[in-house]
Amino acid sequence: MTSAAPCSDVEAVFARGTGETPGLGIAGTPLVRGIKGALPGKTVSSYAVDYAANFSQTSAGPGATDMRDRVMSVAADCRSTSFVLGGYSQGGSVTDIALGIPTRLGTGRTIPTELAARVKAVVVFGNPLRLSGRTIASASDVFGSKAKEFCNNGDPVCGNGRNSAAHLTYHRNESVEQGARFAAARIGRG
Repeated sequence: MTSAAPCSDVEAVFARGTGETPGLGIAGTPLVRGIKGALPGKTVSSYAVDYAANFSQTSAGPGATDMRDRVMSVAADCRSTSFVLGGYSQGGSVTDIALGIPTRLGTGRTIPTELAARVKAVVVFGNPLRLSGRTIASASDVFGSKAKEFCNNGDPVCGNGRNSAAHLTYHRNESVEQGARFAAARIGRG
């Protein structure tokens, strides 16, 4: 699921939501497209986290390990590549776990502290972490300032709402575009 040259300037590593077919998913695909469009002159590759994204919500831990393994592998091979990490729905939990934030959806391996500076931005949509009263910003001293989190009003997955449709519209309500601009701006800072 890798695209572009072996060593790009930026790699977006994204975990799709529950039940989505393998790939970047409905939020990750336009997010990566938006990041590429916002960074003319830079090469941007992408990697879709390889995990089950199952309805039983038991695959976030293995997904986090895959996210971490991908970051470590690319970081070792490509010394100047920066990273944007992200996820949608259960993919948000994958991201949380990879960042070292404990969740109710399992455990997995985390990104080593020495690579934290290479992670320039974290963008999540409909992250279940909010149901515990936490956000990446509040739960991680290392990655919190690099995070942009989206939770639509009424979304039951991240906001204890009752509108299931609210969970399915991040790619249609400007959230993805805002996330891409946020990531590109953080990368532009160097």
